[in-house]
Formats: sequence, C-alpha cells, structure tokens
Amino acid sequence: MGYVITEEQETYLKDHQYAVLATGRADGSPQVSQVVYDWDGTDIVISAKSYTAKWKNALRQPKVALLVHDGRQQLIVYGTTECIDQDPLRAELTIRLYRTFMEKPEMQIDSDFIARLDREQRTVLRITPDKVFMND
Repeated sequence: MGYVITEEQETYLKDHQYAVLATGRADGSPQVSQVVYDWDGTDIVISAKSYTAKWKNALRQPKVALLVHDGRQQLIVYGTTECIDQDPLRAELTIRLYRTFMEKPEMQIDSDFIARLDREQRTVLRITPDKVFMND
C-alpha cells in the first residue's frame, strides 16, 4: 500500500468527483486534463482513451499529480500511475468508475461492454498515492 490518507483527506476525496490530472510530456513540459475519478480508499481510477496525451505521458512517466479543488480548498495527490489496457482488470475498474460517476449500480461486464471499451479505445489509469497535501 502507498501513502496513508488521513480521515479528512479520505472524506474530501470521496466527496468530490472532478480533478485536474497533471502528467509530463516527452519534452518535460506539463500537460493537464480535467478528469472524473473514483477513490476507493486505496487508489484513484481514471478512464482515458489510449490515444490521449495523458495516457501516453503516463506510460512514459508514471509519476503524476492530481488536484482536487473546491473554491479555495484543495487537495493534491502525488502518485504513481499504473496504465491498464487489458481485461478483465480494465473492465472491472471502468465499471467501478461508471457505477460511481454515472450512478448506475446495475452496470455489468459483458461482451457488449468489452466491445464498447475496445471501440472507444478506453483504458484506465490507476493512481496509488505517494504523498497527499491538503490546505486548511
């Protein structure tokens, strides 16, 4: 397991769904994307298409930062990303994200769902926190 999250940080992550993901481009410059995420108490999952900069950057350099902000309140997760593009794990983590974000607990993994992920070139970034900072 990675970094130990405080109770306050845990609540903040569970109470939000949108964040800004920062990855590093090949030339070292930053790349940022607004994302939807799910936090399960251990890791953060984000759906990404395999042709996007965030996916390619995370494959090359797995160290990322995730900013979850709410007005002046903010939480920053520095973590290590695992890039997942193989089933069944890709499908399982995508369902986890969809069930949370789309509020569709009935969603199931089946051949149609897998085919849709393939058509859309969907992958998953799974972030394990290394450090977490939260302002007061």
